[in-house]
Amino acid sequence: MYNKCILVGNLTRDCDIRYSQGGSAITKVGIATSHKWKSQTGEQKEEVMFIDLTAFGRQAEIMNQYLRKGSKILIEGRLVLEQWTAKDGTKRSKHGVTVESMKMLDSKGDNTNQQPAQQTPPPQASANTAPQFPEIDINEDEI
Repeated sequence: MYNKCILVGNLTRDCDIRYSQGGSAITKVGIATSHKWKSQTGEQKEEVMFIDLTAFGRQAEIMNQYLRKGSKILIEGRLVLEQWTAKDGTKRSKHGVTVESMKMLDSKGDNTNQQPAQQTPPPQASANTAPQFPEIDINEDEI
């Protein structure tokens, strides 16, 4: 048997991260993806799907750190059926995807949610050289 889902879409909400009693991270988030086609009459149609995602461990922490509502991602995972009993006693179920791998698709310039890259420290001046200061053009009227 083979159970594999590949989805590309945008997050519908910010990640909700929690930790299990064992300390493992669990992130739940939603993704919206769409399918476009032309009907027999030539009319452009679009079907939008909303799918719940669950990620575990380091993958969950990375998603929580770098992704926000609207972030574009590619997800590879497996389809799961979640079942529970509602407060009124009825049995409920829904399909979701457990994330196995994820790729952020927003370009660096488009994603304002990512943390800035760490800057490398300036090179240390050697003991034999005097510190270099930039030349500043100062007008005497400014003093």
